[in-house]
Order: sequence, then C-alpha cells, then structure tokens
Amino acid sequence: MFKKFAVSALAGAALYSSLAQAHFQMVYTPDLLRERGGQITLKMPFTHPADNGHVMAVDRPEQFYVIKKGQKTDLLGQVNPAQWSSNENRGESYEADVKLRGLGDYVFVYQMAPYLEAAEDLYIQQITKTIVNVGSLPTDWDQELGLDAEIVPLTKPYAIYAGGTFTGIVKSAGEPVPFAELEVEYINYEPDLTQNAFAKEANMKVPSDVFITMTIKADANGTFTFGIPKAGQWGFVALGVGPKTEHKGKELSQDAVIWVQAHPAD
Repeated sequence: MFKKFAVSALAGAALYSSLAQAHFQMVYTPDLLRERGGQITLKMPFTHPADNGHVMAVDRPEQFYVIKKGQKTDLLGQVNPAQWSSNENRGESYEADVKLRGLGDYVFVYQMAPYLEAAEDLYIQQITKTIVNVGSLPTDWDQELGLDAEIVPLTKPYAIYAGGTFTGIVKSAGEPVPFAELEVEYINYEPDLTQNAFAKEANMKVPSDVFITMTIKADANGTFTFGIPKAGQWGFVALGVGPKTEHKGKELSQDAVIWVQAHPAD
C-alpha cells in the first residue's frame, strides 16, 4: 500500500511540475507597502515573470475580491480586459482600478478561470493572494481565508528585507498540505504599467536556468521558508494542492499563489 501511494505521489508531483512550471497568475502593483491610500491599478496577466515568457490567454476570473479588517468586498465588476506584452508575445490579460480607503492590509484574492494547458491536456487554476498595506498598520495579512488552495503567510509579505526570509503554510481547504511542492520566481523584468509590458532588460543575470524557476518543498506540517536574496517582488506557487482535481472531464491542477515584496537593506 505505501509503495503504491509513494509511486502515485511521485508521479503526480512530476506531472504538476511539468505542467505548471513557471506559470504564475500575477496580481501586480509596484508597491505592496504604501504610506497612503488612494487609487491603484492591479495588473493580472497569467505569464512567466522570471524569464519574460509567454502570456497565456485566459477567460475572465471566477472571483476577485478584497478582505479589509475582516470584511469582504467583491471587485469582480471592476475587472476589465487588457493586453500584456512579454518578449515572446502580446496576450490577453485583465486589470482593475481599486481605491484603498484607510490604513491597514488589503488582501486581494484572484481566482482565475481554469486554463487548458494543451501540451499536457489538462487544466490549471491558480488562486492568487496579493496583500497591500497602507500606513504600516498590520490588520489582515496573516488571516486564513479557507480557500481551496491557499498559502497562509507567517511573515508579513510586504515587510521583508532583501536577504531576509519568507515563511508560509500551504493549505488545502483549511488543511495543511504535507511536503507540498512549490515553485518560486522573481519578477526579473520590471513591469511597465503604462505600456502593459515587461521591460526588455532583466534586473539581474541568473547563473543558470535552474534559477529561473526554483523548486522547494514544504515540511510535514505544510510549512516552508525561503531566503530572499534580492529586493523586488517574488511569487510562490504551491502546485496541485487544491481539492478539485477535474474540470470538463480533464485533470485539474488547483494551485495556491502568493506574492511578496523584499526591500533594500541600505
């Protein structure tokens, strides 16, 4: 029995690694730590941020909302279609203008529509959290939302020094996922919000392709820690951790995504 389970788990991990490698649903704004509120624009391409890669065309999101001081506000009506450009293509995307009112944490949750990964003949659905803070007043950043696939932060995602660490717990419908596999990417090409495009030049040169998408594992309690070497925004995706495994008769990888920002330690 154990041998059968182990083989199945390894096969599943290999499958999810091959299908989801470097795919990240972004919910991007340049500054996750803000002194004041006001209107911000959130850019939401499904793409490959570390290598300025392909932009995947997806349907409108299933859900988009914000949690502020425990209250949920639906933002799906504020999502508009857009285009996003990379070095490979210009693809369909989405964006939203949102007004931040008052101090505290704004926990944005974006549940994309399942995307058919034709090369693997299965679907990917990523549930993304991006947390924006106003005025350095922490409120909701560590709250568990009970999402199908979720990374619950144990470190403030907007208050990390470059050279520091980020720790989180991978959960599936509220339950920790032992030994979850995660991929980590750095937004190495600065997003230009006026052009809806990544910059042509990278922020840093990677020593090898293995550093484009880095793979880590959570422990037996679903907890992981990653050392962040450079200032900027970093994405973490826990692969295939959600309870839903099928969509339209095909396999479904339901992934959890969170974005964090590291700041220079001058």
